[in-house]
Amino acid sequence: MLKSLRWIVFVIAAVAMNFPVIVTLITSFKSAREIATNAGLWINHPTLANYLSVLTDTSRFNIWLYLWNSTAASLIATILAMILTFPAAYVIARSETGRKVLFPIVVNLRAVPLIIFAIPLYMMYQWAGLLDTRIGLGLILTIVNIPLALVILVNAISDVPIELDEAAKVDGASTLHTLRRVIWPVVRPALLTTFIFGFITAWNEFLFGLMLTTNHAVPMTVGASFFFAASGGGVNWGTASAVMIIGALPPSVIGLLMYKQIFGSMTAGAVKG
Repeated sequence: MLKSLRWIVFVIAAVAMNFPVIVTLITSFKSAREIATNAGLWINHPTLANYLSVLTDTSRFNIWLYLWNSTAASLIATILAMILTFPAAYVIARSETGRKVLFPIVVNLRAVPLIIFAIPLYMMYQWAGLLDTRIGLGLILTIVNIPLALVILVNAISDVPIELDEAAKVDGASTLHTLRRVIWPVVRPALLTTFIFGFITAWNEFLFGLMLTTNHAVPMTVGASFFFAASGGGVNWGTASAVMIIGALPPSVIGLLMYKQIFGSMTAGAVKG
């Protein structure tokens, strides 16, 4: 009885939290006529026309370009953030000064509204020729990812016994060798978590994509908004819903496939005993 009650509560909570997604998914399989006459959650005549239109008709908006732009920028942002934060996290985890001063400063930067950086960033990107480029978008998304990556890696490295570092130094290993051969393999689950969270965060970023791109490097989050305008005016809700579902698939699939690794690295220390 208690188990059944738990499942009922779980299903109700899951449906409530994901209700907007469910409605969007259902709408994406309806024709424009059925959307106008049937606003419910039941589909009388399912159709893939909305998806076919979005994926094949690139005369107005090229969804494949938007997907590629988001993928490229997210990979740049995630990998670069990991490269920058891994040695920094090691220093912070092993240094009293870094933990008390540098760590809070960097992490608190994420609490500052991003819109504050809009004007200076735009002017700097215009001067550097980085506007509407995937590299430029990836660089700013790297900055967005750094605080989260730093938190995850600092916590993971702090769980690694300092005796491993000392043993490596006794054997004559340099700091770089210790990072590569000792720390890196031990905190690999945390690195995977950092990659997943960083990719999802970069993929979902909208503000900088809207502000710093216009044509060639438009990400999926910004490109999806273009599909809301139908050719004859108004909003084609079926097409717009299909675009939103397609745009949400990559981060959703990554999160579902890697949830065990994320859960394990977030709830357990890298080394125990």
